[in-house]
Amino acid sequence: MSSKNNKSEKILNLEKYMVDGNDQRLTTRQGVRVNDTNNSLKSGTRGSSLLEDFILREKITSFDHERIPERIVHARGSGAHGYFELTESLEQFSKAGILTDTSRKTPVFVRFSTVAGSKGSPDLARDVRGFAVKFYTEEGTWDLVGNNMPIFFIQDAMKFPDLVHSVKPEPNKEVPQAASAHDTFYDFVSLTTETLHNHIWAMSDRAIPRSLRMMEGFGIHTFRLINKKGESYFVKFHWKPLLGVHSVTWDEAVKINGADSDFHRKDLWDAIEAGEFPQWELGVQIIPEADEHKYDFDILDPTKLVPEEMVPVKIIGKMTLNRNPENFFAETEQVAFLPGNIVPGIDFSNDPLLQGRLFSYRDTQLSRLGSPNFHQIPINQPLANTHHNQRDGHMQMNIPKGQTAYFPNTLGGGCPYLSKFSEGGFSSYEERIDANKIRSRSKSFSDHFSQPALFYRSLSKWEQAHVAEAYSFELGKCTHKHIKERMLWLIEQIDEDLAKIVSKNIGLTIPAKIDLPINQAIGADSNVADFQPGPKKIYLDKSPALSQANTKFESIATRQIAVLVADGFSSTDFNKMKAALAKRKAVIKLIAPTGGKVTDDDKNEYDIDAAISTTESVLYDAVYIPGGKNSVKSLLNHSKYIKFINEGLKHCKAIALDNEAEQLFDHSYGKEFKDDQAIFINGKPQDFINAIAKHRNWDRMDKVAHIPV
Repeated sequence: MSSKNNKSEKILNLEKYMVDGNDQRLTTRQGVRVNDTNNSLKSGTRGSSLLEDFILREKITSFDHERIPERIVHARGSGAHGYFELTESLEQFSKAGILTDTSRKTPVFVRFSTVAGSKGSPDLARDVRGFAVKFYTEEGTWDLVGNNMPIFFIQDAMKFPDLVHSVKPEPNKEVPQAASAHDTFYDFVSLTTETLHNHIWAMSDRAIPRSLRMMEGFGIHTFRLINKKGESYFVKFHWKPLLGVHSVTWDEAVKINGADSDFHRKDLWDAIEAGEFPQWELGVQIIPEADEHKYDFDILDPTKLVPEEMVPVKIIGKMTLNRNPENFFAETEQVAFLPGNIVPGIDFSNDPLLQGRLFSYRDTQLSRLGSPNFHQIPINQPLANTHHNQRDGHMQMNIPKGQTAYFPNTLGGGCPYLSKFSEGGFSSYEERIDANKIRSRSKSFSDHFSQPALFYRSLSKWEQAHVAEAYSFELGKCTHKHIKERMLWLIEQIDEDLAKIVSKNIGLTIPAKIDLPINQAIGADSNVADFQPGPKKIYLDKSPALSQANTKFESIATRQIAVLVADGFSSTDFNKMKAALAKRKAVIKLIAPTGGKVTDDDKNEYDIDAAISTTESVLYDAVYIPGGKNSVKSLLNHSKYIKFINEGLKHCKAIALDNEAEQLFDHSYGKEFKDDQAIFINGKPQDFINAIAKHRNWDRMDKVAHIPV
């Protein structure tokens, strides 16, 4: 940071605007100088964003139209149809039919996605996952557009183009694809400390889920519920998977991307085709208006979560996905989600990120789908009847009838006419506003260390180890020392021990201080000290709900079990294990030296699911090897079977072997782990099943570090 010749150092000096002889003051596209490109114009620091903000609209509009026709973010997606059933009415809090009528079965379409990568990027990139649900309700379409993490990187929509530009491939060389481990992203993160909470989630196992069916979903923002009396309650939405929340290791993710880059997409499709329908419970955290300022954090700050220990999640319904799309492009690719699609009984808060999304998503869909008539595409059509005066436009697919297209009118009989509030007409919550028009944000948004620290403290030891490894890998990919040092200082503010591990791994010393202002999320004329994030606060020691170690470990349904066989494998061993696994709806995959058929020692013939040369251990959840002298002898002649076992060991998976198959273990590193609680030699099938349900034996993690796979 002392080099006077480093161009990046000059740019970061806020007092200098001349770079290589050119004036570098930020302007609009019309040349108007800008003094704040971090905050939208609001009615008060915690007020709603204003439509007159031409700087926000220019910045977002330009960003929205950068890609044709691929989505700028969330390009890589998978979708499915299903339905939602309400199990407990929220009539006390909301008048929305979907939240009060327990007799309904509401159709839904859900799209899961990665954020940073292009359409052709791999499924297992380290990334946030989109979790968007379109409810086709009787009162109109409601889109709950969220992610698999409960918070977001930034607090104000004005920063969204900056965030995405930093994480996308660097524009001079267009690398790396679908990866955050590069200088521009960490340059931005280290200067924009509001990102640190979502960033540590992205460094955790949440960023590399085992399956789209095994991850949570969140509405992220604080919304409002409005009841029939016009009373308002704040609400946060949660999706809880019935299969639990499970992930893969980073080593597996890298190898899965090479072995099967469509791993998540195929997993979702195959489960639905097999009739093992993914399910999530819908939960809500409801906060009375009177409690808005009750907490040590601001509930309108989208970089903050409300710990479940403070406000429990109330389960109110269940979503089931039971039908795959008929055509990927027509449905999954053309589906258009808009956070602004709400129904009476649901309303917005003044969350400044949400406020900007209400404009941005519609603008993006106009660019991608080419017409304001994108709601006429079948996947986007509401089930509720529609009557309006919007006409014509590119790709008009309806044939509107009648003489009038305006309101009020007499020539059309006054139709379409207005609905009263009591008749289901939408009416925004009448929030009192008495504030100055200002481009800033509330000082209550300035705590940037407390919640990332809470998240890290709440993780199990193995999860914390994975976070340290992720930081070390990502920062190790950066080339600028000053960026890595800034990040080390920031990580130390979250957790000192974590910072020490990362600094040792990347070979740099944690700086005692950093020279640049920590918080860049303010305007050029703002008082930095007013917005400087202070030391972390501990208002909750731990939140167990944040750790995957506390998820569900019950079902092995749809878990992929690799069965390693060759001609002559024991039918007795295999049939006993197969019956137990099939009863619990696990998926058995036979892997043999070659493709085609394989026979057991009773001359029964089986179809092979994969030849050993075409598959990898990382694609399976557990490994089973039946006995059989000839089979085991054949497997010992193929070194990849030993590699298969070693990888299963290294990735802490359950492994079962019967009789002669123990010889394979003796030729692998398995001989060191025969007393492992997830290793079964001539064990009971039920014990193997119980170990699979626990997902991994993480107690093995430190002991297998030496296995070279």
